[in-house]
Amino acid sequence: MGNWQEATALICVDVQMGFNDTGYWGERNNPNCELNIGDLLEAWRRQSWPIVFVKHNSSDERSPLHRSHPGNALKPVMEGKPDLLVEKSTYSAFFGAPDLHTWLQEEGITSIAICGIQTNMCCESTARMAADLGYEVLFIIDATHTFDITPTDGQGIRARDISRTTQLALDSNFARVVHTKELIG
Repeated sequence: MGNWQEATALICVDVQMGFNDTGYWGERNNPNCELNIGDLLEAWRRQSWPIVFVKHNSSDERSPLHRSHPGNALKPVMEGKPDLLVEKSTYSAFFGAPDLHTWLQEEGITSIAICGIQTNMCCESTARMAADLGYEVLFIIDATHTFDITPTDGQGIRARDISRTTQLALDSNFARVVHTKELIG
């Protein structure tokens, strides 16, 4: 595996069935996201390194991620039991329950690797807050995906461009942006 600090926690953010609803979210980038997440989970489990699943429970009853919808469930790639399951209704995984920061501190974990959905929303928010809290952050860009944004003025932004913007904003300032193969060979 890669040359980063041992016992880096893998934080899998909001890898939920509701994000398959293209009618609600629109077109996405990175069709290999879930495959890469599966490879990361397998690699982390081989090393017996800590794994955290984060689940978004939307407060909007119309959202596919609301507790009352089947889309709230984790995707099949998220099989197995994590070391910690954090449930949240905000963007950052650090505002969920149980408290992620407290758990990481209790476990002596100072380095995290972030993957999941959406690149520019919950994944980026989690990365920025982790950096502010003093964690070494790896942001696994090819193990995230996001969606096109089409505002009412029709001047949309493609998901691949949003992902690239997140990569540029995070790299060096808040996280080290990496690819799956860099971490697992």
